[in-house]
Amino acid sequence: MPEPTPELKPILDPPMAEQRPHSYTHHGITIEDPWKWLRDADYPTVDDEDVLAYLNAENDYFEANMSPHKELTDAIFEEIKGRQQPDLASVPWKDGDWYYQWKFGEESQYRIWLRWPSVGLEGPEGDEAARQGPTAEVTTLLDEPALAEGLEYFRLGSLSVSNGGGLLAYATDTDGSERYKLVIKDLATGELLPEEIPNIIGRIVWSADDSSLLYTVVDDNWRPWQVRRHVLGQPVEEDTIVYEESDPGFFVGIGESASREYIMIGAGDHVTSEVRLIPAADLAADPVVVSARRANHEYSIDHQGDRFIIRTNDTHKNFRLATAPGDDPAEAAWQPLVDASDSHYITGFDTFKDFIAVEVRIDGLDNVRLMWRDGAVKSIEFPESAYSASVGRNREFDTDTLRLYYDSMVTPSTVFDYHLSTEELEVRQVQEVPSGYAADEYVTDRLLAPARDGVEVPVSIVRHRDTPVDGSAPLYIYGYGAYGYAIPPSFSTSRLSLLDRGFIYAIAHVRGGDDLGYHWYEAGKLDRRTNTFNDFVDVARHLVNERYGSEGRIAIAGGSAGGQLMGAVVNQSPELWGAVAAHVPFVDVLNTMLDDTLPLTPIEWPEWGNPIEDPVVFDYIRSYSPYDQLTARDYPPILVTAGLNDPRVTYWEPAKYVAKLRALKTDDNLVLLKTNMGAGHGGRSGRYDRLYEVAEEYAFMLVVMGLVE
Repeated sequence: MPEPTPELKPILDPPMAEQRPHSYTHHGITIEDPWKWLRDADYPTVDDEDVLAYLNAENDYFEANMSPHKELTDAIFEEIKGRQQPDLASVPWKDGDWYYQWKFGEESQYRIWLRWPSVGLEGPEGDEAARQGPTAEVTTLLDEPALAEGLEYFRLGSLSVSNGGGLLAYATDTDGSERYKLVIKDLATGELLPEEIPNIIGRIVWSADDSSLLYTVVDDNWRPWQVRRHVLGQPVEEDTIVYEESDPGFFVGIGESASREYIMIGAGDHVTSEVRLIPAADLAADPVVVSARRANHEYSIDHQGDRFIIRTNDTHKNFRLATAPGDDPAEAAWQPLVDASDSHYITGFDTFKDFIAVEVRIDGLDNVRLMWRDGAVKSIEFPESAYSASVGRNREFDTDTLRLYYDSMVTPSTVFDYHLSTEELEVRQVQEVPSGYAADEYVTDRLLAPARDGVEVPVSIVRHRDTPVDGSAPLYIYGYGAYGYAIPPSFSTSRLSLLDRGFIYAIAHVRGGDDLGYHWYEAGKLDRRTNTFNDFVDVARHLVNERYGSEGRIAIAGGSAGGQLMGAVVNQSPELWGAVAAHVPFVDVLNTMLDDTLPLTPIEWPEWGNPIEDPVVFDYIRSYSPYDQLTARDYPPILVTAGLNDPRVTYWEPAKYVAKLRALKTDDNLVLLKTNMGAGHGGRSGRYDRLYEVAEEYAFMLVVMGLVE
């Protein structure tokens, strides 16, 4: 371990955003917000000269402070890049008459999408060759590098081949705003059809006869609110509105049943859902409601040919499975299939002609169970005691093979095909690490950390086997804890750059995720939100007590709602942290939840509460909102990122947070704000560009914690 370097001092004077008087009163409480001006009044257009000048000044300050360490950043980036397979390709998947695959070129940032016939020319041997990889008849469906040429940002959204295989509908985003443009390609000629459809999001689903398709559009506030039908050859302006959602707190999306006989139109927020069905053979038919929305009832549905399968939380928060006749999906016709359980959390299911693949989480561990029509049940066994497993890409309805994805903290991503007839797992692909990787050089642990209210919080840990557990190692903790999203104990090639430098890496499975079941999610939302923050701090203190790290030498990171977590734990216990990375952080919680003109505010009220109507909610959110709780005190070094075109966490949240932090902090620790001026919530779009941003985070942490040689 190198000796710590002297404390890093900021280069140049940091930008200090002007304070312009602004206040408002709600529920009798007056809030001062002198940095409100950083929200451009014309948003989503951002052209205010003062706003842009401040963001650019912060970017210049970021560059000035990081450029002396460019050699370190570049070295970390080359390490991470060297662990990526340059010509990475997916395992081919079968869909009707074709096999499909995506692949990268040697130095390409984006994928090329391919297909070839699924039936070989020389019998079974040819079929097996087609399953394994491209044949002489391979054709290029889509060339992302060509589409991204010359663009600062590019992201492919939905990609949907028509049922007959002759047309390809796809959508692209070129600025990070997540407003995609839909186009249709004739795969025989390679030409684009004349129609273009802007402002779509989500999936594109074809009618059974390929004469039309359904898509979802976003409104001016980026809320997915309408499903429309486009008939090929007809003017886009004449597209029919199939469904329109009037509740501003509900988002709309579409999907396709496994049988491909139905199209599902889903509307919902984070806790309530409503599904409508349309026959794929008749997109002009009136959508049929499966179960009318009622507060806190979540369900999803799929079609298995002669019956429907439903996942529902109508009797238990951990969900159950039910069936319904093929001619009557209504809730009154639902019959039990798998009962709900306190210990078994049903997270999802995939439907096939003869069986169902059910994803179940037990004690925080993923399980996949197969259920046949005759009642037989088989649990698929995996080789480790702690891992992440899920059902993969399976497009064939009538199949005897199930594609699965698997990894762990020490096992690279693995693709399995599970053969139902032999009950064998066939390894189809193991993630390659070209620069070299030996799993036995790393050790993973899972422990339970006691929280202050007595609840035990799971923690997943990985370290190099030579890294001592005696308090001397720097510790990195990642957390999220919101929306019922569990952070899996999965593999990361980027993480190795920390482990090989002596870091111990931990994932805190705090409340707010659904790691231990739906109750775990409920225990970290609404009026119990602060459990999430307390859990993270208590995990850190427990890891210090167990000698995995020491106070002041802990690096922490989280993004979006996880960035809110970072802001909250910095306010609660600033002395613990040696470095903080808050990516696109949701830190101005109170102001955002009071603004129902923002796209995500009404749909977020079931998660955070509605402070507009409820003074108790107002006070509670204000009590933890990181922006509102900044005070004059010392803070650790902090790196904050933002995306100018981000529709999820708008750019002014991190900008206001940093501006206020600079005005209040009483220390000389480095605070940096980097705003991607041509990107959105996910940061830069190319696979290597994204990795460079990881290298920047790691370099920042190493430098401010005095861990560079």
